Amino acid sequence: MEWGSESGAVRRHRVGNERREGPAATPQPEREAPAQEPLVDACGGGTRTRKRSEAGGGGASRGAGSGLSEARAALGLALYLLVLWALVQLSLQQLVLRRPAGHRGEFDARRARDYLEHITAFGPRTTGSPENEILTVQYLLEQIKLIEVQSSNLHKISVDVQRPTGSFSIDFLGGFTSYYDNITNVVVKLEPRDGAQHAVLANCHFDSVPSSPGASDDAVSCSVMLEVLRVLSTSSEALQHAVVFLFNGAEENVLQASHGFITQHPWASLIRAFINLEAAGVGGKELVFQTGPENPWLIQAYVSAAKHPFASVVAQEVFQSGVIPSETDFRIYRDFGNIPGIDLAFIENGYIYHTKYDTADRILTDSIQRAGDNILAVLKYLATSDMLTFSSEYRHGKMVFFDVLGLFVIAYPCHVGSIINYTVVMTVVLYLGKKLLQLKRKTVNYTKDFLCGLGITFISWFTSLVTVLIIAVFVSLIGQSLSWYNHFYVSICLYGTAAAAKIIFIHTLAKRFYYMNASDQYLGEVFFDVSLFVHCSFLVMFTYQGLCSAFISAIWVAFPLLTKLCVHKEFKRHGAQGKFIVLYLLGMFIPYIYGMYLIWAVFEMFTPILGRSGSEIPPDVVLASILAGCTMILSSYFVNFIYLARSTKKTMLTLTLICTVTFLLVCSGTFFPYSSNPANPKPKRMILQHTTRTFHDLEGNIVKRDSGIWINGFDYTGMSHVTPHIPEINDTVRAHCEENAPLCGFPWYLPVHSLIRKNWYLPAPDVSPRNPAHFRLISKEQTPWDSIKLTFEATGPSHMSFYIRAHKGSTLSQWSLGNGTPVTCKGGDYFVFYSHGLQASAWQFWIEVQQVSGEQPEGGMVTVALAAHYHSGEDNRSSHLDALKEKFPDWVFPFAWVCTYSLFVF
Repeated sequence: MEWGSESGAVRRHRVGNERREGPAATPQPEREAPAQEPLVDACGGGTRTRKRSEAGGGGASRGAGSGLSEARAALGLALYLLVLWALVQLSLQQLVLRRPAGHRGEFDARRARDYLEHITAFGPRTTGSPENEILTVQYLLEQIKLIEVQSSNLHKISVDVQRPTGSFSIDFLGGFTSYYDNITNVVVKLEPRDGAQHAVLANCHFDSVPSSPGASDDAVSCSVMLEVLRVLSTSSEALQHAVVFLFNGAEENVLQASHGFITQHPWASLIRAFINLEAAGVGGKELVFQTGPENPWLIQAYVSAAKHPFASVVAQEVFQSGVIPSETDFRIYRDFGNIPGIDLAFIENGYIYHTKYDTADRILTDSIQRAGDNILAVLKYLATSDMLTFSSEYRHGKMVFFDVLGLFVIAYPCHVGSIINYTVVMTVVLYLGKKLLQLKRKTVNYTKDFLCGLGITFISWFTSLVTVLIIAVFVSLIGQSLSWYNHFYVSICLYGTAAAAKIIFIHTLAKRFYYMNASDQYLGEVFFDVSLFVHCSFLVMFTYQGLCSAFISAIWVAFPLLTKLCVHKEFKRHGAQGKFIVLYLLGMFIPYIYGMYLIWAVFEMFTPILGRSGSEIPPDVVLASILAGCTMILSSYFVNFIYLARSTKKTMLTLTLICTVTFLLVCSGTFFPYSSNPANPKPKRMILQHTTRTFHDLEGNIVKRDSGIWINGFDYTGMSHVTPHIPEINDTVRAHCEENAPLCGFPWYLPVHSLIRKNWYLPAPDVSPRNPAHFRLISKEQTPWDSIKLTFEATGPSHMSFYIRAHKGSTLSQWSLGNGTPVTCKGGDYFVFYSHGLQASAWQFWIEVQQVSGEQPEGGMVTVALAAHYHSGEDNRSSHLDALKEKFPDWVFPFAWVCTYSLFVF
């Protein structure tokens, strides 16, 4: 059962003054009288003794001929990882497994692309703009009408244009409250001719962020839904349940339209499950990254129906942990509708997500085809399934699910996963327990060697992490952060090689100075067992915490252990020779290729996010940590090759040289972070707001008024790369916080002030919008419970932000927004996000202020401010703003608009 199990399985041979590279050891006689050798225990102290092997045929000594060639091992492992990476990339490029034959009843990507090109031709579609509220809505209604004309007599199509008004609070971005008025939803219900009592919902949004055509986010999803509607409506197969298609017009306003539908539309009561189509990138494969909550039957439906599956419970648990600063309509349906669903999103090429580069031509037709095939199949499956009728009976339980290179999905209940995981754990316990007990009768040192090996492994990991963090912090401090953003290989050459070199270095030291007289085979076995034990420990921890992602650790325990048991005879007879290496690497194929698959997903999602994660999070520190973790995982079952190889000098020298050269190039600024290459743009994102600020005192007098272009960068580099091109944007115009104003007295569009603390305020002329915002106090009254009720009225553009700060001695007890309970954002102020459609009445709301001391303070009770954001129309631009935008280099993508800011004290 063990490597090198000749007679005692534990062998250490003194080699005297012979080095590993020295002449071959003198062959031992076939039988040798046992001899005691003293050995200083560097881990436990004292002197230990160890018997020489009674059988020397296994070749356990450290002669030059007994070790594994360093070049052979290093090149073999490198080639192995490259082949796995190539297989992963090949699987990702295979978007469609089986191309449709173009028969009736099949999804037609060409027709969906036509829808997509028409929608994106309207340009950016912000809520409240004519492009969103009129042009896109008219186009959708025209296409739905044409589909209705072609539909089968078996089906009935109903269409409704909803204009909801409502409010809710959400803890996204630290917490804020949202209010919407007269926004637009286009809702279509496809049902059997006799009607249906239950329905499945398909959701997309046709609005976009300002300045972006929004092809992938989310026009392509709406195009897919139109084509799915056409195919289902013309089908000769009767539906058992209704399918509701929601084309919502205000998702980018932080999920407002979905809230309006699920809380107010009469068809919402029919919904038993939903599918939400989203995007966090442009094209590629659409990933199932959220399901539930609970309701395992939904993922089973996806597994049974999807033609091109791509799903992972790992993505679900990462997304729901809050690590990724994003939310989708999934949350609204889950929290406000108590409805289970499936969340899908395109994740590739997030560098151009929410930019002007998100155009229809960048989305491959095969991406549209695979998404359409999957959505059509799953909707049809749900709409003809009894599970939708009796969904409450299948409600409880979680599912472990993951795809295998996009070929198929494996899914099973979480409790079954726990049984599998603990079975694997018990197998490891029996394997290690039997081994330790057997060896304890023959030598007292194996347990100590194992524990020391465990300590050495953790030391190597810790020092590896510290090393890459030191490099990352230094690179950040000298202003060369994000050097890998446009050249990802730079991060591998800088941080990956440093992490690998440090791990090899620590183990090489251990081999030379503690294990200097130990058998290569013995050490290979010890460190394999250490890696097995570490992964098994993670398996126990993840399973105990109820994480479905524990299946990854199960894979990384079960397959290596099985491999070990299969190759031990070959290893015993011939040592670390070619056949053993081939068998060993083949046995590791499944855990390593799946590990590479997940690593691709991690970098595909997180690398672009680090370019828009704000000014406070050093992206190099984050990426270096992720790379160090990946290096630890990938090296875990290859550490034993360090002890089997004759030397590691050349490997360490090569890795160190690559790291050093890359480090010097990074420090010299060779690798520019951004790119405007039309084929593969990676722009720097910035926000430019030409604003006029007006500050009033308690009596209503203007105490301060200024105007300027308020500049915010989305990433850690600030303006360091911009200043050489636009010298006036420098540290002399850094924005200063107004300490007595909520959110520092600036017109934040969303409450991201804790993420972006570095901003600039470049003086500029006043702005005078043709549709200025108006804000006034309607009434101030004392309530019977001794609070002050302030009623306000505001009018202005389609997007406004309202801020409140309660003064010392005052608190907000309630208001007319959300559920009535005021919700603070980070920092203790209150943030309200407001939007409306084309036509909206004046926004009236009230707040109640409670005096803690019972006396009204001299400086007033509250400070409030209103920012009006002009995202569309003539008021969106100013000549000064346009002139500044022209100065920016091509690799900058600026979101730019005009806004006003007015502050009052009451």
